[in-house]
Amino acid sequence: MLAFGTLEATKSVEAADTKKQAAKKQAANRKATPVKKVAKRVESQDTDNLLLKSSAVLVQDQSSGEVLFEKNSDAVLPIASITKLMTAMVVLDAQLPLSEMLTIGHEDMDTLKGTRSRLKVGVHLSREDMLLLALMASENRAASALSRHYPGGEKAFIAAMNYKAAAIGLKDTHFADPTGLTAANVSSARDLTKMVAAAAHYPLIRELSTTSERTMHVDGRSIAYRNTNTLVRNDSSGWEIAVSKTGYIREAGKCLVMQAWLNNRPVVIVLLDSWGRLTRIGDANRIKRWIENASTNASRPSAALGRGPAG
Repeated sequence: MLAFGTLEATKSVEAADTKKQAAKKQAANRKATPVKKVAKRVESQDTDNLLLKSSAVLVQDQSSGEVLFEKNSDAVLPIASITKLMTAMVVLDAQLPLSEMLTIGHEDMDTLKGTRSRLKVGVHLSREDMLLLALMASENRAASALSRHYPGGEKAFIAAMNYKAAAIGLKDTHFADPTGLTAANVSSARDLTKMVAAAAHYPLIRELSTTSERTMHVDGRSIAYRNTNTLVRNDSSGWEIAVSKTGYIREAGKCLVMQAWLNNRPVVIVLLDSWGRLTRIGDANRIKRWIENASTNASRPSAALGRGPAG
């Protein structure tokens, strides 16, 4: 139960002083209030449903910078293919010709996790198509090829990734490869909100990461690719998503980052280390309903309402 009791008034204390002291006590209590205890104060928000299953979460109003909800937001974790947002930014920063044809080589094959790819060695695609497949379909060979066709090769590309991370203020982030297949690519939910916000400034990243599906014509074959985020593919989901990226390796669990428009404002959502097949999608939908319900009832989510339990 919330401890919002007012200070007992006495005849010797003036009413104005009583109100001032009570306000200070109430503010202190509100600052420390966890999510479950807020449920009775904000009845429109079923905050019990906001006990999210992802291990690390951060939800931020990008317009104001206010953190609406956070849980283990400073934990440094593997981020899997969320990496590819940084890969795309480094490619675009280099201003290399998007129409230039790149070739999938043996070097692009995954020897670490043994993942499969429909992009066979020797396939030629434009740099823009490689970006599309890396962002939309999380195609590892495409991301690897992009790094190899960077001035100085993959080694210089990875250095540029880490330089870019530092330049945009990421303090808990490190990259060791352009795909995210290695668990050495790490970040925190707090850092990733900055990375998603930075990626949102690139029109092509917004376009490609939210493309629902695309048929590629490769070596006389037609190959259909779909977005790895079902919220992007599902027209009836009710989401207006501007930036999207999923990720998964065993060490990272299932990850999802998005910039989405909720109640006419941009909100960045970061969900890391989800283990259920649909957990990250369920968490995203719970966050969406929470924010929308708060707005409907004229009760805006705030940092005070969103302190998830640690662990």
